[in-house]
Amino acid sequence: MASRATQILEAAVRVIARQGVRGLRVEELAAEAGVSTGLIYYHFKDRAGVLSRTLEFISDRAAHYTAVGDPGAAPLGPREELEQILLLELQDTDEVRENSSAWGELRASAVFDPLLRADLAEATSVWIREVAALLARVDPTVPASASEAAAERLTALVEGLSMRWLSGGIGVERARTLMREAVEAELAAPHRG
Repeated sequence: MASRATQILEAAVRVIARQGVRGLRVEELAAEAGVSTGLIYYHFKDRAGVLSRTLEFISDRAAHYTAVGDPGAAPLGPREELEQILLLELQDTDEVRENSSAWGELRASAVFDPLLRADLAEATSVWIREVAALLARVDPTVPASASEAAAERLTALVEGLSMRWLSGGIGVERARTLMREAVEAELAAPHRG
C-alpha cells in the first residue's frame, strides 16, 4: 500500500493533469486523495511544497517507466538505450498520459511562477544531462557541448510531440516515428562524427 504522501502526490498529478496547476486547490486535492487538508499541510507545508514535490514525483515516475532493459535480457547498446528512453515517454498508457499532461501544465504555469520555474529548470537540466550522457556513450569523440545541445533538442522534441499527441494533433505512432527520425538525424549530424 502506498504511503499517505505518495497517495497525495498521485492525486496531485491527476488533478494537475485534468485541471492544471491553477485548478489545484488543497481542499480538492484532499478530496481526490481521500485525506484531510491537515494531512496535506503536514506532509507538504503549503501549496508550493505540494507543487515542488509533485514535480519530483513526476520525474521519478518517468525515470521508472523509461527504465530500459529486462533483468534477464542482454543489455542494450547506448544507441538503442537512447532511443528507447525517449520513445518510452510516448507510450499510450494512463500513467504516461497523466505524467506528461501534468508536466506540460507545470511547464505552462512556470511562466508565471519563479519558484516553480526554478524547480522545473532543475528537473529539465537533470533530464538533459542524462540524455547527453547517453549521446556521449554512443560517440565519445563528440564534444560534450555538442552532446548537451543535441540532448536539449531531443528532450524539447519529446515534450512537443507529447503535447501534440495528448491534444490529438498527431497519433502516438506518428509521434514515435518522428522521435526515431530525430534521433537518427542527431546521430548522423556532422558535429557528431
